[in-house]
Amino acid sequence: MKLYADSATDLPLAFFREHDVELIPLHVEIGGASYRDIVEIDSKEIFRKIRGGDRPKTSQASPEEFIGQWESLARSGEKGLYIAFSSELSGTYSTAVMMRDQVMGDHPGLDLEIIDTKCASLGYGLLLIEAARLREEGRERDEIADAIRQMAARMVHLFTVEDLDYLAKGGRLSRAGAFIGGLLNIKPLLHVEDGKLVPIEKHRGRKKVFQRMNALMGERGSGLSRQRVAISHGDDEEAALALKSLIEETHQPESVDIHMIGSVIGSHAGPGTIALFFQDLEAGPESLQKG
Repeated sequence: MKLYADSATDLPLAFFREHDVELIPLHVEIGGASYRDIVEIDSKEIFRKIRGGDRPKTSQASPEEFIGQWESLARSGEKGLYIAFSSELSGTYSTAVMMRDQVMGDHPGLDLEIIDTKCASLGYGLLLIEAARLREEGRERDEIADAIRQMAARMVHLFTVEDLDYLAKGGRLSRAGAFIGGLLNIKPLLHVEDGKLVPIEKHRGRKKVFQRMNALMGERGSGLSRQRVAISHGDDEEAALALKSLIEETHQPESVDIHMIGSVIGSHAGPGTIALFFQDLEAGPESLQKG
């Protein structure tokens, strides 16, 4: 079985290579040039350019890229599973489905399932890590897909940004009006609701917002000691490590992964973003759309 994911997982290129996952890079344009996320530019360079005044633009993978992947899968005769970035934040999922349907016109035997995870960054990345693990255990495609849908429905995203203006101008933020303004040292706290970014609270200072993220983890998470949780950061590893220390002291999760936010998501969230991802293991899984 072939496993596919796009670069919005915010996992490093080494993960895709080590676990034989087909990477579909999203695109970022900055300084007059276009790059494939992860493959041709890293997020540290993106954050450096943003701090220097550049404003990057992003785009999904092209239809031609999907056609090439799906035709190759059809010729191989293998089953495929594409775990996709939230359809509420990118057109990637919709394009992948349309191109699959187009390729099936010439290759009716194409056997590809596409999941709209409604997740982003390492919330999405944790799904891919689990899918790769299950495949390495020898699980069948349909069993893996069902497990990933359940995990996605239980995934909690909490994050804070240094400047909401990046998200607002990029059209990635809903109901943000009351949270945008020049309030001194006010740090917004956001989450993902049905695949969309939604602000929920605001706090004065990063220390207080981290304390609130930690408290919400206790309120919204369950079975945390059995979980692999994750933190992503916008070129601020020191802050990510501080949050990790707080979480480990309070909740003792199985492990805490830390990765820098990728170029595409980083272009919209901006430098200084800190995001936390975990599951509510006792939540009843919602039904996710089958592609």
